[in-house]
Amino acid sequence: MDTLRSVAVILAGGTGTRVGLDIPKQLIKIAGKPIIEHTIIALSQSPLIDEIIIMMTPGYLDPINAIVKAGGYRKVSRVLEGAGPEGTRNDSTRLALAALGDEECNVILHDAVRPLVSQTIIEANITALRDFQAVDTAIPSADTIVQVDGELAHGRRIGDAQPVIADVLPRALLRRGQTPQSFRLSVIKKAYEFAAQDPDFAATDDCTVVLRYLPDIPIAVVNGHERNMKITEPIDVYLADKLFQLTSADRPADLDDVQLRAALDGKVVVIFGGSYGIGSDISELARSHGATVHTFSRSSTGTHVDRRADVSEAARMVAAESGRVDCVVNTAGVLPRGELAETSEETIYEATEVNYLAPIFIAQEFYPYLAESRGSLLLFTSSSYTRGRSGYSLYSSAKAAVVNLTQALADEWAGSGVRVNCINPERTATPMRTKAFGEEPPGTLLDSTEVARKSLSVLLSGQTGHVVDVRRDGGTAALVND
Repeated sequence: MDTLRSVAVILAGGTGTRVGLDIPKQLIKIAGKPIIEHTIIALSQSPLIDEIIIMMTPGYLDPINAIVKAGGYRKVSRVLEGAGPEGTRNDSTRLALAALGDEECNVILHDAVRPLVSQTIIEANITALRDFQAVDTAIPSADTIVQVDGELAHGRRIGDAQPVIADVLPRALLRRGQTPQSFRLSVIKKAYEFAAQDPDFAATDDCTVVLRYLPDIPIAVVNGHERNMKITEPIDVYLADKLFQLTSADRPADLDDVQLRAALDGKVVVIFGGSYGIGSDISELARSHGATVHTFSRSSTGTHVDRRADVSEAARMVAAESGRVDCVVNTAGVLPRGELAETSEETIYEATEVNYLAPIFIAQEFYPYLAESRGSLLLFTSSSYTRGRSGYSLYSSAKAAVVNLTQALADEWAGSGVRVNCINPERTATPMRTKAFGEEPPGTLLDSTEVARKSLSVLLSGQTGHVVDVRRDGGTAALVND
């Protein structure tokens, strides 16, 4: 039985009603891609999955086909219509089973809106199918589960809005169901054949169908994970974004020296703020690995990033000298400190123009060149973007705006192949920080050369829309739409 092929079926028949959108929720973007694309990636990356079939909401097959084509997801063999808004999840499963035919195989049914499914969970499902014919994914309940009775309480009828506890269930025996749910094709098809003969059939998942109509078939349970959440409500979109910061499987990988040289050789890289700090380190590292590097700054070239004319002139000069632009990095910034009520108008304008308008000017002026080369733009934010901090509100708010700019441009420019990402370094030893905070204890700050190396890895990756944390422990994490 180990030789059976494994076919993953992505059930994507839902709509965006509960998240307040007029598109199916599986097309909402998080981590730089539609939710369903992350799910496709997770299943495609499993060496145990041989084929993928997508059951999509009717009327939306073209966007899915475009995603599959652009991503080169070769395991996706078919994109078919699911049951649609008027049907049920079980109706979509029936259509998928019909499309699979009669040749025995493993069927792995997974919700499109569980994009954080891990390789461990996928492997556990398929491994369990060696000994069982039906498998569920579930996690223990951290909450006490109560059974309610809305009919009677002390002999009095209780309205539907105010049920009463009928029983407190033993939590140790309870699990919260997730997906994948996996089956031998012949077993799940037979269960649905019996279900079709039941006029009172109702089920919320596929394991229930087997449990009810093939009670002699044991259903194994493998461990899921809290991260394997289902995106259903608006808050789920926000939470999934946060979780991608910790678990994104496709975040940009760190490149070693050999990989950096292969990726940078012959490339033309433009760096704003390249005279010192992180910008200078990126410049030196890129140049030493074969790139042609053009640096611009106020001190070295008289370039003011907050002046569109200066940015435009920089783009013209690079194009004239090198003939192309492959990568653009903006590390320029100012960090004014002080209470907003006491901040001068001059400081307000300078901070806003340098920290926020400059990335906009750079994006606009260099987009034609990056579109021609299908290149990459890298911006910088700060950990303060997640929560404005007293004493530097101008800086925090501008860095939050840069994150939103990154995500918006990643969406806008996806069709032209231009990638846009953002680096969020922990506190880093740079001249700008020293000027703002003075000397700080050794070992408490990131080394700027480490940030530079990770920045180049992100800049050269094929990913877009990522906000990548760089931490002192050497780790990185990717987040989008925070």
